[in-house]
Amino acid sequence: MLALPYEFIEAGAEVRQSEHFRRLNPFGQIPVLVDDDQVLADSNAILVYLVKRYAPGSHWLPESPIAAAQVQEWLSKAAGEVRYGLASSRLIAQFSAPEDYQSALAVAARFLPHMEQHLANRAFLATDEATIGDLACYSYVAVAPEGGISLAPYPAIQRWVARIAALPGFFAMPTLPEPGKR
Repeated sequence: MLALPYEFIEAGAEVRQSEHFRRLNPFGQIPVLVDDDQVLADSNAILVYLVKRYAPGSHWLPESPIAAAQVQEWLSKAAGEVRYGLASSRLIAQFSAPEDYQSALAVAARFLPHMEQHLANRAFLATDEATIGDLACYSYVAVAPEGGISLAPYPAIQRWVARIAALPGFFAMPTLPEPGKR
């Protein structure tokens, strides 16, 4: 989204367990960003770092205290409700992750109506423009059906998903089949 040059390295399970990768992230998790001498191993931290370093003061992470706090609120929801609801259900359905599917569905069932209501009369989550809060939440909300969670009851979320996908520089995660449609 910032049009920065980068090198993408596929990090399958074998790579993530390697000694080299474990030096970058002892937990063996992705994503990991290496930028000069900086190594970051958390998706939200990576978003904040990239904006602060390469696009300070931009709409991606506004400087005003209230707007920055609103972005942080959605970053927290991405690490909380989105991760333990929508992302967890996808990990279970697609990759047989050892997590609790019913718990993931329950978290999503509480979160999605909240998000729907929030987006009912606004274009983006935190401010009038897209922010890193939108980007952090987008990935697993957009692919919720891959975890067995329909977005059909949520027209405002569907419009928001389309709005994010239409942003210049956007590219989506590869899609996987919905459960039961393999």
